[in-house]
Amino acid sequence: MSGFQAGRMLDPWGWIWAPFASCIFAAILVAVPIRLFGLRLPEPIFALVPAFAWAVIRPSILPPFLLLGLGLYLDIFRGGPLGLWPTGLLVAYGFVLATRPMMSGQSRPMMWAWFGVCCFICVGTAYLLTMLDALVTPNLLATFWQLLVTVLLYPFAHRLIARYEDADVRFR
Repeated sequence: MSGFQAGRMLDPWGWIWAPFASCIFAAILVAVPIRLFGLRLPEPIFALVPAFAWAVIRPSILPPFLLLGLGLYLDIFRGGPLGLWPTGLLVAYGFVLATRPMMSGQSRPMMWAWFGVCCFICVGTAYLLTMLDALVTPNLLATFWQLLVTVLLYPFAHRLIARYEDADVRFR
């Protein structure tokens, strides 16, 4: 079997639960009040990494429920209105699922651009919902920095996709 590399088995711990736990831990770590030049550091939406990767790797029933849980966790942890981040994450997940057939075989820079669009959709949804809830326009510069830092997380999504994309060929 020289030259043949079998796909990695799609085990629930490595595919679902490890990214889920990592997002919770990363949200806690980023919430440490560190100031740089008097400004707080932007808080990326770590849950977008598995939201993107789970939709690309394999459509399944469990990821939307976990994204709902991660979003509710972010809302409660950050003290925001309930439903803000679950809605944004699920809209982004739905976008990736709908465009998944067009993504197959794309280069890494193109996938990064697709991830950027996914991030824009999630953050844009959260921005609009915040405007509707608070009846004021959120700080556009802070939203831009949060979006930019989140887009820079793509290498983590790429690693998760590369690890498990060949695990279940029934869904390709």
